[in-house]
Amino acid sequence: MTHYRKLAGAVALSLVSTLAAAQNYPEREVTGVIQWSAGGTTDVAMRSLTPYAEEALGKKIVLQNKPGGVGVIGANFVMQQKSDGYTVLMGAENPALYKVMGLANFDYSDFYPVNLVSRSNVLLVANKDRPWNTLKDLVDHVQANPGKVKMYTSGVGTVPYTASSMVSSVTKFPILPVPFDGDGPGITGILGGHVDFGFIGASAVQEHIRSGRLKALGVLDNKPYGDIPPMTESLPELEKFAGWGSFFGIFVKKDVPEEAKQKLVAAFKHAVDNPAHRELVESRGNSILNISGDEADDYIKRWQSITAWVYHDVGAAKKDPAELGIPRP
Repeated sequence: MTHYRKLAGAVALSLVSTLAAAQNYPEREVTGVIQWSAGGTTDVAMRSLTPYAEEALGKKIVLQNKPGGVGVIGANFVMQQKSDGYTVLMGAENPALYKVMGLANFDYSDFYPVNLVSRSNVLLVANKDRPWNTLKDLVDHVQANPGKVKMYTSGVGTVPYTASSMVSSVTKFPILPVPFDGDGPGITGILGGHVDFGFIGASAVQEHIRSGRLKALGVLDNKPYGDIPPMTESLPELEKFAGWGSFFGIFVKKDVPEEAKQKLVAAFKHAVDNPAHRELVESRGNSILNISGDEADDYIKRWQSITAWVYHDVGAAKKDPAELGIPRP
């Protein structure tokens, strides 16, 4: 009996200590693990946001880049740390597909979304000398010339691959994919006429559009992006994919104490609301989200459902989404 009393006492003491630590959170600096390399899109987004979060949190946030494995290395590192709120994941959308693509045995369901900061607007752009002005023009031309119209792509799991797969899932779209190592070389390929078009995040191409070096045919949404028409005008069947795009967010392990979660939520909400940060995000062609908790979970689940089933239907998924409990959108 004495042994059990001692054990119960130790458990109670540990619980009290954990609660006290959570209430006093943060007592020291917080580590922010960025899934991607320095200078990349996620890295730039998080480094511009962090100073405003530090203001609200009252502690330094030390950023570490842990790239590799489509972000798996950084996400797995956070999973291995204590559930005390002192290590946060600063990532993009990729972990939502880790199970589907057979990359890891965890995904965002194992994390708590402190803040989904923003999402990219995906634009369909073409070489300025091509004859198309809308997605419908392009689709009609592709169908009349199967296998001849060249599209920039950068591999399975990327924006160009996913967006073109969405179009292929609702209509015949027999393009000729030409691989490039990322948006930079891909844009150069479109500008030079080596490929005809591509689906690319607005931040990477908007200056080329403004200058007239590239032609914008549509945005993957059901509303215009500036004067760029929504793709749903050309293909109403794309409505279920409207608003899809890469997203950025801050996450902690799901079992981090509630007090620590809410202090992080408040700090990053304050950061995203900062007018200078908002202006920066929107000037780069992204849309502010600034959501957390259940609302962010619902957003991620919709994104996961759309993307996982698109990959399944084009034969790119490694595991059946249904077997993972991911409903078809």
